[in-house]
Amino acid sequence: MTSNLPTSDAGWRTILSPMQFKVLREKATEPPGYSEKTAGELEYQLKKEHGTKYPSDGVYTCAACNVPLYTATSKFDSGCGWPAFYEGVPGAIKEIADADGRRVEIVCKNCGSHLGHVFRNEGFSTPTNERHCVNGICLKYDPATAK
Repeated sequence: MTSNLPTSDAGWRTILSPMQFKVLREKATEPPGYSEKTAGELEYQLKKEHGTKYPSDGVYTCAACNVPLYTATSKFDSGCGWPAFYEGVPGAIKEIADADGRRVEIVCKNCGSHLGHVFRNEGFSTPTNERHCVNGICLKYDPATAK
């Protein structure tokens, strides 16, 4: 667990970009393809530095608190326009049912930042039959860290 996290919006604004704040703290959604098509963003950088959006090693950490959330091996191509994973690091992600009951929000268990939503039973051939649809701006890639 990361200590010394901000306790106010003003504090979060000092460590997050305006777009990160909007998504991570205000639960906005980045446009589909934003992570892949925008210079400096997660999937754009992965393709530039590693030649693929799907490196085989490393972890994806929370952009707000740096806690590992997903392993590189759990990322898959869902075709949805956002990074997709079939499971999170055990104990790292909290699920919260949306008020309307139609979706399940996923947040970083450590800092409470919004990540996206989890969908089940969509027919993807993954070990869990889940799709964690995550805003790319919520994640950082760490190639050196393995689960």
